[in-house]
Amino acid sequence: MSACPGHGSRPAWRTLNSNQMPGWINLANFCTLLRLALVPFVIRAIVQGHLLAALALLVVAGFTDVIDGALARGFNLATQTGAYLDPIADKCLLSGIVLALGSSSIIPWWFVVVVFGRDLYILLGVLAFIGFTKVRKFPPSLWGKTATFLQVSTAVTWMTRNILKLPILDAVSSAMLWICAAFTIWSGVHYTLRGIQTWRAH
Repeated sequence: MSACPGHGSRPAWRTLNSNQMPGWINLANFCTLLRLALVPFVIRAIVQGHLLAALALLVVAGFTDVIDGALARGFNLATQTGAYLDPIADKCLLSGIVLALGSSSIIPWWFVVVVFGRDLYILLGVLAFIGFTKVRKFPPSLWGKTATFLQVSTAVTWMTRNILKLPILDAVSSAMLWICAAFTIWSGVHYTLRGIQTWRAH
């Protein structure tokens, strides 16, 4: 007959420590990975014309973004891996949506070029800093965050326009397109100015 564990013994799950599990594995990063995993499903739904399903998946992805941020801040689950994964997941989702909308002829291709052109321009700038300076942190600016918000809003507006077929949404979606393009271009200019200041400082 086996002896009963004493007061000093611990269940096996309590003996697990950070050395037995990578530090980046937590609920916040799981939400980020879930958002990344949703990207191909959102793209496929748009390309196949299932815009309502695409919007539903986009809402789920939005919730994961809110939840992972709240968990990271509220429960001290922020990790360096999460700091890299979160913007990658956001960018993959947004870029995939814009590209899918363009390939489905829902939004004009010139808008796709503006969005991807700015992102490519920023990426090349980041690579230049990594290659020639010691700068490794590239926090988003207020203008960059505003442009991203408007890009998401514009994509949602154009998908809603194609679902509901309301005349008022034609005017709203067209206006959103130009406003978003203007903010996207300006955010690229602002990143350039900030980059020049940072470059001179280093």
